[in-house]
Amino acid sequence: MSWHPVRVGESAMRIAADGRWFYRESEIRRPAMVQLFSSILRRDPDGYFLVTPVEKQRIQVDDAPFIAIDVEAGEEGVAQRLVFLTNVEDLVEAGPERPIHVRESPTGLRPYVIVRNGLDALISRSVYYRIADLSCVGPSGRLGVWSNHTFFELEGSA
Repeated sequence: MSWHPVRVGESAMRIAADGRWFYRESEIRRPAMVQLFSSILRRDPDGYFLVTPVEKQRIQVDDAPFIAIDVEAGEEGVAQRLVFLTNVEDLVEAGPERPIHVRESPTGLRPYVIVRNGLDALISRSVYYRIADLSCVGPSGRLGVWSNHTFFELEGSA
């Protein structure tokens, strides 16, 4: 999305850490509406925005804008492919363009995968356990998983 509208404002929208979307503290319960808004979501250096050709509205994101709620693993070893399903029905194949990464948080390490344009999906706990079952020791001697011929460490830095 390369739109750069002149009109910029606040949207009164928020994405909670558990992936639920809110407008003025009321949950948006229609999946089609959440999917529509997620399709115009962009992360700029100064925050998250819903962007159309005519306006850019800031949106508060508590953690990551998406949640990876399922994963399918195909092949094995280096050729393994991990395809994540997000809470807004995006399919994301982890690889060089969409890496899995781990970030430190106040509650410990949290795993993420890039969905698109620098937007993360938090890998849900149940999905993380499923990929942890596929983990092996990688080239660096640390635990992680292969996807699309790329090794992703699941441990934090030493």
